[in-house]
Amino acid sequence: MPQIGHENGFSAASGGHKSPIRVWCDGCYDMVHFGHANSLRQAKALGDYLVVGVHTDAEIMKHKGPPVFTEQERYKMVRGIKWVDEVVEGAPYVTTLETLDKYNCDFCVHGDDITMTAEGVDTYHLVKSAGRYREVKRTQGVSTTDLVGRMLLLTRNHFRQDSTARSPYTSCSQFFPTTQKIIQFSDGKSPEKGDRIVYVAGAFDLFHVGHLDFLEKAKQQGDYLIVGLHTDPVVNNYKGSNFPIMNLHERVLSVLACKYVSEVVIGAPYQITEDVMTHFNIDVVIHGKTVVQNDLDGSDPYALPKRLGKFMTVDSGNDMTTEKIVERIIRNRIEYQERNTQKELKEVALLKSLKQNGTKV
Repeated sequence: MPQIGHENGFSAASGGHKSPIRVWCDGCYDMVHFGHANSLRQAKALGDYLVVGVHTDAEIMKHKGPPVFTEQERYKMVRGIKWVDEVVEGAPYVTTLETLDKYNCDFCVHGDDITMTAEGVDTYHLVKSAGRYREVKRTQGVSTTDLVGRMLLLTRNHFRQDSTARSPYTSCSQFFPTTQKIIQFSDGKSPEKGDRIVYVAGAFDLFHVGHLDFLEKAKQQGDYLIVGLHTDPVVNNYKGSNFPIMNLHERVLSVLACKYVSEVVIGAPYQITEDVMTHFNIDVVIHGKTVVQNDLDGSDPYALPKRLGKFMTVDSGNDMTTEKIVERIIRNRIEYQERNTQKELKEVALLKSLKQNGTKV
């Protein structure tokens, strides 16, 4: 079974392929985060065209438990990732050769974590047996299960190591941000002469469909979209309740993965200052319909761009917020706790079985 652990191990220039290499990925993509995006980034690097299949709510409910987001929300989120060329709605939970052939895909790519059906069967066993499977490294330190756990706790220790977890795939481990990871996620493109530069700022915590729709509308107002991300203490100051759920570096990668975003300012000031406006040569500052809280001194953080006639309010048409996601989790606390527990137990059982059979994991 051929597997590749390095994203440059298989390229369009290798293997004698004359036509573009089409790569298949699939999954739930619930609460799409930078781990999902990183997996898709690595998959795209193995070929030329990336097709991503997304499972239905019914399929996820059958095999894993209730998803946090609806299938329509998940389809939209995956389409918003910069490395994705095509989305297949309602992809089967078990990846088959027929699926790969139907979409003219050369092989399937997945991370080095375990994915199983409700019966405990490897969902990729068919493509693995046929030699049409490639493997990339899973991003340590984040998973949907982990994020759900953070919201169930909603305490300041939600960034710390969970020493009681036993599965290496769903436990909360330390995420180590590096400049290399940021470079991998960034386009590295500067604005061209004459580009209209748009600036937005916020927390963008638990990057979701509301953020996606807002950034799409903001990008429509110019050519180059810069997103300023506030630090964790600043976000906590205006949101309270131990927000943000995701730390600054996690939020940076999540936003950088969005296809509408050109650049990110890491730790942007809450007040839109003259330095910010001139340094980035900003033509328009945009905010959504949500209420803007005053700065600590009681001033309007958008006072300057308003005074300059460079402020605009944009309606995303989507009322989703990070708080509403947390409400979904809390409202269905018991179901999600059970889902997390069962997923953990299944992974541990399969890991034990593989080790007993002498399989390297």
